[in-house]
Amino acid sequence: MPAGARAGFGRADASGGVAPMLPVRIIPCLDVRDGRVVKGVRFRGLEDQGDPAALALAYEEQGADEVVVLDVTATPEGRGTRLDTVAAVRARLSVPLTVGGGIGEIEDAAALLEAGADKVAVNTAALRRPSLLTDLAARFGSQCVVVSIDALGGEGGYEVVVRSGTRPVARDAVGWAGEAVERGAGEILLTSIDRDGTRSGYELTLLGAVRSAVRVPIVASGGADSPEHMADAVRAGADAVLAASIFHQGNWTVEGVKAALERLGVSARPAYSGARGIARVAGGVGGRTP
Repeated sequence: MPAGARAGFGRADASGGVAPMLPVRIIPCLDVRDGRVVKGVRFRGLEDQGDPAALALAYEEQGADEVVVLDVTATPEGRGTRLDTVAAVRARLSVPLTVGGGIGEIEDAAALLEAGADKVAVNTAALRRPSLLTDLAARFGSQCVVVSIDALGGEGGYEVVVRSGTRPVARDAVGWAGEAVERGAGEILLTSIDRDGTRSGYELTLLGAVRSAVRVPIVASGGADSPEHMADAVRAGADAVLAASIFHQGNWTVEGVKAALERLGVSARPAYSGARGIARVAGGVGGRTP
């Protein structure tokens, strides 16, 4: 097993032993375009899923540990994330909120944090100017800085892609993860573009490779269809699992996922005390709580 990989459900510590692992975080993701939540496959064919503030509240009531809001058209359109959307979500949300999309300067991050974000996720701008991560960490602390890495599999490894998964760049995803952490990123949001929206499971080889390269928390993204997929991601090295389609479309509630993970031997954080286990999404379709 590579250094840093997990043995069972612990992580190798500096002495070579296995350190206890914190309970996995379950994070619904809200991909936003024009103030509405959307979802597609590999960032294409986006379909409306609802109001971001209403969905965020519903997921918190189900027991979500955090919520991620990604403005998926901000960078391609050359603008920042809509602050009114962030403020509206924060007004109804009490759990941590990560926001990404269109962050190019410190001032962009400051505006999002002021609007209610707890962490900012940076992708394209950090690749263009890696010192941005260092500047953000110095200003706000590494705990606020998430590097968002979208990776596409290919011969010999994984290549970074930017602009909502539409443009490959000449960077190895694992190497970039290591550099980003060295420059100040305190967390990695790792998305497999190959798996995004496909419900075929997370890209475990990619997860394992990045886990062996860094010690900061990794949020696995792209491909979730079931708690079994999430358990596999945790075994491969994820500290948190992000999902969208299975929650938006009412296949699972967050509470149901947590209960299933516990039965699979994966420790999840206790559900928020107000969790109802009732999906108020996708037209009121109830989530599955097996």
